Amino acid sequence: MARPIVLIDLFAGCGGMTAGFLAARGYRSAMAVEWELAAAATYAANFGESHIWQGDIAQVPDEEIPAADVVIGGPPCQGFSNLGTRDVGDPRNKLWKEYIRFVRRARPKIFVIENVDRFRKSPEFALLQAEARPGGLLEGYELTDALLLATDYGVPQRRRRTIVIGSRVGPIPMPEATHEPVGLLGKHMWRTVRDAIADLPAAPVFSDLPSRKMACFGTAVPGPFTSEELHIRRNPTARSLERYDSVPPGGGRFDVPGHLLPRCWQQKTTGTTDVMGRMRWDHPSLTIRTEFFKPEKGQYLHPQWDPDDPSNRVNRPITHREAARLQSFPDAFVWCGTKIEIARQIGNAVPPRLARAIAEHLKPYLRGEPASLPRPTCAEIRPRAAQA
Repeated sequence: MARPIVLIDLFAGCGGMTAGFLAARGYRSAMAVEWELAAAATYAANFGESHIWQGDIAQVPDEEIPAADVVIGGPPCQGFSNLGTRDVGDPRNKLWKEYIRFVRRARPKIFVIENVDRFRKSPEFALLQAEARPGGLLEGYELTDALLLATDYGVPQRRRRTIVIGSRVGPIPMPEATHEPVGLLGKHMWRTVRDAIADLPAAPVFSDLPSRKMACFGTAVPGPFTSEELHIRRNPTARSLERYDSVPPGGGRFDVPGHLLPRCWQQKTTGTTDVMGRMRWDHPSLTIRTEFFKPEKGQYLHPQWDPDDPSNRVNRPITHREAARLQSFPDAFVWCGTKIEIARQIGNAVPPRLARAIAEHLKPYLRGEPASLPRPTCAEIRPRAAQA
């Protein structure tokens, strides 16, 4: 039996990326780090509490960072621009510095960074590339980057994300797409909203989560909640229901009659076309963000809308369960936190199906020598508190 591929997940959130890597089989999670308590509790409820560090990544001692074959994670886009000064006290570079500290300490064969689509054109990305050149903090790693569309890997959502692969075992291309719009060339067709949520009840029964708590990291946290318990409705006003009812599939705020528009929309005659939008059954959804439960934030209305029969319309935003399905989370996944905290976890997550495609692609490159055991001390990028 092959030795498990050792994994570290940084800025792990609720564990979307870990879920994808573990689903690919052959991986073992040795450590995860997450600041936000509810997200860390969700991670712990699904993957175990013993290997997750809940709190400030800068407070993880060097000696507690294990050797690993692969480090994954998505540091915030902001904060890399001042890394070149090596000023360990500068809060703007703290989180990027910590990601690099883990890479230098764990000495993985490969690291994977996930970030927003615009990251590739940012000054932060240019500086990341510079750190992989001779004399940089990531010297010895070759970087490959691309903008990947989650729908191309089986996620029923048009979510674009920058993926960066750093490798010290030779250059690694991006995984080939497994899905495409019309199913040609031996690939699967894009998965759609219908594929993801058509089997779920159109009329959710409950409007709140059960009053349940679990002990996690010495604190009581709401949950864990099953995916079925996340199928919760809102209670919109009559005026909101009128707005929803006027929007057909693929439509948005420009379909809402003028007398129903709030003043801010009346005065803004261009742009933000997807707000108050309705999904379409036979297309992937647009990006699921953290406030998917608010139609005024994007194309989040349920896709059911019969043009000839008003009684055959579902006038509500998608539920937490539907959003999780559109992010490709399995129904067996459980969740911790308040409704708002769980929504934030869902919207911020890396879709597990996308992560799984990356994990499967990396396996052949990771099945070589064991993880390197000698690890540098990284004194030049260690937090001030650790230097004292």
